[in-house]
Amino acid sequence: MNLKLKIWRQNGANDQGKMVDYSLSDVSPDMSFLEMLDVLNEQIINEGGEPIAFDHDCREGICGMCSLYINGEAHGPDRGITTCQLHMRKFKDGDTIYIEPFRAKAFPVIKDLVVDRTAFDRIQHQGGFISVNTSGNTQDANSLPISKHAADEAMDAATCIGCGACVATCKNSSAMLFVGAKVSQYALLPQGQVEAADRVRNMVAQMDAEGFGNCTNTGACEVECPKGISLDNIARMNREFFKANI
Repeated sequence: MNLKLKIWRQNGANDQGKMVDYSLSDVSPDMSFLEMLDVLNEQIINEGGEPIAFDHDCREGICGMCSLYINGEAHGPDRGITTCQLHMRKFKDGDTIYIEPFRAKAFPVIKDLVVDRTAFDRIQHQGGFISVNTSGNTQDANSLPISKHAADEAMDAATCIGCGACVATCKNSSAMLFVGAKVSQYALLPQGQVEAADRVRNMVAQMDAEGFGNCTNTGACEVECPKGISLDNIARMNREFFKANI
């Protein structure tokens, strides 16, 4: 395939940035999207230019680092996948592809397509854990009975990889799907009940402090989430927050 690429280039957070045009030929439809960018960077380097900065790590849909906005969609024109799992067969010969970083006040651009998502880390630090002393006191896994329904829902929430697609696709740049998932995975299990009230209060407060917007129940976050995190988790977080403040 021969492609025209319009890619956001920005030297740093204080740089204005702009879309730059590139042409790439002989792209295999079996390439992943990131492999295509690798080939493009090799071409740019051979021509004496500076390669495009983009995030990646596992390239297996696990780490959530490969977050790109492609043709107006977080992670591109497919569902249930991250950018690294997107293949070029989703595009056609001669296509023009727009590639941008995730846009949100809380996700400032570091360089080109790389954004700072440490806001998610700071939210996690406020309560995304349980304070249990397991040093020499590890309990048997079956000592606390948990219903299969609750265990399944907790596992579904725990599959969130913190990629930020929910924020990028929300018109308000809301992080409530992410925070809802992190609150839910503990709220559904007995181990998380001890710190439940402090957890939800602290995580929501940090979310607001980071500058994320409010949820308007549009549902775009659930559609674009590569792990299919349900809006039910936002409702559960709201219930937990209400209970914690009674």
